[in-house]
Amino acid sequence: MTTAIVLAGGLGTRLRDAVPDLPKPMASVRGRPFLSHLMDYWINQGVERFVLSVGHMRERIIDHFGDDYRGVPVAYAIEEQPLGTGGGLLMGASGLSAPFLVLNGDTFFEVELSALTDWHRRQRSDWTFALFRTADTQRYMGMDVAAGGAIRSLTPRAGGPEQLANGGVYLIDPAALRAIPYVAGVKLSLEYELLPAVVERGRKLFGMESRGRFIDIGIPDDYRRAETVLP
Repeated sequence: MTTAIVLAGGLGTRLRDAVPDLPKPMASVRGRPFLSHLMDYWINQGVERFVLSVGHMRERIIDHFGDDYRGVPVAYAIEEQPLGTGGGLLMGASGLSAPFLVLNGDTFFEVELSALTDWHRRQRSDWTFALFRTADTQRYMGMDVAAGGAIRSLTPRAGGPEQLANGGVYLIDPAALRAIPYVAGVKLSLEYELLPAVVERGRKLFGMESRGRFIDIGIPDDYRRAETVLP
């Protein structure tokens, strides 16, 4: 069974003016929550179970999706206090024993799950990133990636108008999260705290470039553009 953890617990402060009364993943796109579009895509890719990591205005998400969406079971990792993307991931991954997918609840990235899974297995990766090319490595987490896909650094290499950057889609082996010094209930950033801790423990990180459609609705301009990007 392929499980996808969706990080949907953020406050969405940059989108507050455009969507004042909803959690960011529930922002309407073409008359439906953005999160519905996201889950539809990944169900069609083969995801068979969702764990939604929720916090801010979580009732709006839970009431909408319940425990079943399109015949796919939905569970919830509930943040009583904001835990950050890293804390939300660790809570959602608790008890999982097979590699699992992690998705940002405010980002759609068109990635072929079978290709990502094959790449993860062939590289014997502990943590595999779906990557896209961008010139905006301040907004997105640029990376230094070797020709074979190995992540050499969590910061972009110097030079070049575009860099490979983190697209917010991950395939993770649970072993990569073992022995992380995490205190339950303490806020933790995925990008700036959890990932460096994984690197320090010598885990194998790989990236796979995807040229599929990408949209991050975190700012109003891109939220308004989402309806032209989503399939």
